[in-house]
Amino acid sequence: MVTRAERTVFGEWWWTIDRWLMFSFVALMVSGFLFGLAAYPPVANKLGLPTFHFVNRQAFFLLLFGSLMVAMSFMNPRQVRRVALGLFIVGLGLVIATLFFGAEVKGARRWINLPGFSLQPSELLKPAFVVMAAWAFSERQSRKDMPSMVIAMALLPMVVVPLIRQPDLGQTILVTTVWCGLFFLAGLHILWVIGLAGGGVVGLFAAYRFLPHVTDRIDRFLNKGNGDTFQTDMALESFLSGGWFGRGPGEGVIKRSLPDSHTDFMFSVIGEEFGAVTCALMVALFGFIVVRGLISSRNNADPFCRMAGAGLVMLFGLQAFINMAVNLNLIPPKGMTLPFLSYGGSSLLSVAITTGLLLAVTRKRPKAALMDRMNVPHAEPLPPEFLYGQPNQGKLSHA
Repeated sequence: MVTRAERTVFGEWWWTIDRWLMFSFVALMVSGFLFGLAAYPPVANKLGLPTFHFVNRQAFFLLLFGSLMVAMSFMNPRQVRRVALGLFIVGLGLVIATLFFGAEVKGARRWINLPGFSLQPSELLKPAFVVMAAWAFSERQSRKDMPSMVIAMALLPMVVVPLIRQPDLGQTILVTTVWCGLFFLAGLHILWVIGLAGGGVVGLFAAYRFLPHVTDRIDRFLNKGNGDTFQTDMALESFLSGGWFGRGPGEGVIKRSLPDSHTDFMFSVIGEEFGAVTCALMVALFGFIVVRGLISSRNNADPFCRMAGAGLVMLFGLQAFINMAVNLNLIPPKGMTLPFLSYGGSSLLSVAITTGLLLAVTRKRPKAALMDRMNVPHAEPLPPEFLYGQPNQGKLSHA
């Protein structure tokens, strides 16, 4: 048992971490592995691989990246910013490299082959970009001499342009939406709201007009007679086949016909084998994480932690929403994984970084740390209980 008076690194981490968020992430990881035991073997057999090929790889990824998530949650805000800057530089460089050296799949260059494995660099870039944008937006409140808004405005095209060139419209929409959310939280004028909304409409129209694969997907979504809708039709059939309580683990039939049942359409496999009730519980768990993350961020006194926490939880929640909405045929199809539930090393790496950074910036910290960062003097050292709080103290102070 770790007491509040224990001043070790682990003791401080245990009493300052948002345990509700952490245990929710662990619950998703365990659920994803259990669902994978039912979803992965048929895919492996269809590809001529050992039955538990994907199960074993996913178990390895979960242990590796779960440890990474916990390790990153120990970081303080300064370390978060430094790590995000390094990841941003590396991720952006790799995204640009895919345009020249990436493997072409279905007309797009989104993957780059590295020694021993393949990586989708945009997954590495997303959480780093969100933290960098949050950093720039938050600095306008504490450093008036810094052109923080100019930096924040410049970050978006730096990321969006190479993503469009790949092309990867889904990731472009995701990071742009989160950036706009941060811009809104930073206190933008109503004219900027109108301008950004208008720019989004123009951007979507341009993508529909000049990107053939976007045109095809939107046309198929609006009119099923315009092309092949096999995957989305099978996904909907999976939910109908599963009913309220599912056909049972491993008893799914339609999943064998879904080409991406272990990645983009994992939610449909859950619906067929475990039922609509289990799907609703997963939606509720994702919803709880988003609400809990936003509340923790709102209560944070440090502008950077407040902005970064809100941005990271928006990134996590929007990705989950897009995946589930595609499975339910509510929006045009887009290849985007379901956090912690879908198979994939690059996806799990991105989610682990996102959640690790989120846990780090939502940790409870003494007010003295914020005073030091804002260059505000404080009279005397704060007692240890100020950091951890007392059992009957009520709300803790944040930094």
